Amino acid sequence: MDIIEILKSILYGIVEGITEWLPISSTGHMILLEELLPMKVSQSFWDVFLVVIQLGAILAVVVLYWHKIFPFNFKNKNRPFLRYDIFQMWFKIIVACIPAAIVGLLFDDWLNAHLYNAIVVAIMLVLVGIAFIIIENHNKDRRARVDTLQQLSWADALIFGVFQLIAAVFPGTSRSGATIIGALMIGVSRTVAAEFTFFLAIPVMLGASLLRLVRFGFAFTAAELVLLLVGMLVAFIVSILVIRFLMSYIKKHDFKVFGWYRIILGILVLFYFFVIR
Repeated sequence: MDIIEILKSILYGIVEGITEWLPISSTGHMILLEELLPMKVSQSFWDVFLVVIQLGAILAVVVLYWHKIFPFNFKNKNRPFLRYDIFQMWFKIIVACIPAAIVGLLFDDWLNAHLYNAIVVAIMLVLVGIAFIIIENHNKDRRARVDTLQQLSWADALIFGVFQLIAAVFPGTSRSGATIIGALMIGVSRTVAAEFTFFLAIPVMLGASLLRLVRFGFAFTAAELVLLLVGMLVAFIVSILVIRFLMSYIKKHDFKVFGWYRIILGILVLFYFFVIR
């Protein structure tokens, strides 16, 4: 096995772990990284790798937030066995997943063929970056309407889903970026917006990964399996660190720094493809 490809897989895992949770677009960064440092694998395996590597990042959410997402109580006999607030949260997550699930099942191949390219990524990086700055400026000194996960209404959950759909259609939008923007617009606090976005990613990414694996047929070579597992492991470790950083950061800061980062990166990408390349 080529050690260079393993090192590339490690790099992709690092990028995935960082960009999956920061609102700067993981898929966008992975597409850009592919342009600059492509892996020597088949196109069919690359399509699987790009999505399934996210399972490592998802596992980080499960590990960090198990106490908030597992609805059964096996430890404390003085508390109810079923945690109905968590069950209700999962039903809201299902509602939020419906728009993206429908579009993904119907148009996944078409979207990959027509929109998954560096130019679309660059444009969406800039547009969503501008949106972050505008919305954060608008919300400055405003009190959040929703401060806990339990306060999220069914309508709020559906709005999360609509904004997630935008990210599902346009690479470079950032799934977390889109849902956080939608949440801030309707008065959800940054902390709740981030946490619900993390939990929303669990069924979305599991579903997307399963869809790609079924289409690929689980027919991995030994080398491909090693590359995939290495990328997932690295994404898991990096995600643990990044999620902890982000939740600490947003307690004292807003998201504008990520907006400026997106704008600068988008402009650099456009410059590269239209001027340098």
